[in-house]
Amino acid sequence: MELARVKEEIGQLGEKPFRAVQIYEWLHKKLCGSFDEMTNISRSLREKCKESFSLCTLHAVECLESEEDGTCKFLFRLPDGNVIESVLMRYRHGNSVCISSQVGCRMGCRFCASTLSGLVRNLMPSEMLEQVYQIQKITGERVSNIVVMGMGEPFDNYDNLVTFLRMVSDGNGLNISGRNVTVSTCGITPRIRQFAEEGFTANLALSLHAPKDADREGLMPVARMYPLAQVMEALDDYYKITKRRLTFEYSLIAGVNDSAGQAGELARLVKGKNCLVNLIPVNEVRERDFKRSDPRNIQNFKNILEKNGINVTIRREMGSDINAACGQLRKSYMDGR
Repeated sequence: MELARVKEEIGQLGEKPFRAVQIYEWLHKKLCGSFDEMTNISRSLREKCKESFSLCTLHAVECLESEEDGTCKFLFRLPDGNVIESVLMRYRHGNSVCISSQVGCRMGCRFCASTLSGLVRNLMPSEMLEQVYQIQKITGERVSNIVVMGMGEPFDNYDNLVTFLRMVSDGNGLNISGRNVTVSTCGITPRIRQFAEEGFTANLALSLHAPKDADREGLMPVARMYPLAQVMEALDDYYKITKRRLTFEYSLIAGVNDSAGQAGELARLVKGKNCLVNLIPVNEVRERDFKRSDPRNIQNFKNILEKNGINVTIRREMGSDINAACGQLRKSYMDGR
């Protein structure tokens, strides 16, 4: 519940609005896990709350920490027994958390482990927030950046995503600036346009992975519904409204989308846009036969983009020794490995 709703509910219990603010701060600033921890709330109100409401808490099933870079991958069990993944990445500029927005995913991207078991259900805003809260509680470290790029397609869970974004930036909670939040989408055009009108300052990233429809459809079935011309037009409109720089995520797969010709096509596709192309050596998934591009091909791909005036980076690999790629830990857990 957002604060306004909490005030309504507490008011119906015969309590004043400031009690709702206290409760909200206990949950979203102090990150308490039960009403009994709210020591400045009367016992009678705590009992009323326990009778009237439930608190969503996630249980950490497993936590793997990389010996190479300190990246931590968490497997959380939800109240209904389903499991999801989250990743903490430590940078010099602060800690970033990559969270999931769904249990599984129905987009069917060929190179992603999250889609192997399909979509189970959407996550509630509380379950998205709890990933961030639990990581802060477990590590004792502040999270300064959030990426909604874990399991699931955020725009396939749109209403809950929007509520999550409002709550995580609320001054009564973690108060994380929208500019420090990135939402990744595979290109659901109507939602891109809707998101542009929400008034958020969040960054938007497109999972692109190929510069032409035919190649992209082979990697991402959802691309058959949303052709690139339509997606790029929606992104242009998004930029006009928000003035936020766009990011294009491009996973490089050997022999599939990493040729010099495809680099030139990508440059033509994004040329003139205020954007960043983020090249990602594909994470190899046991159930798929895709292989990551050779380092020389990756560098050549980057050079071609730069020669065409495109702002480009090669994503730093983090957590490679703990299978930090999205969906891998959950899949192993479900397979009993």
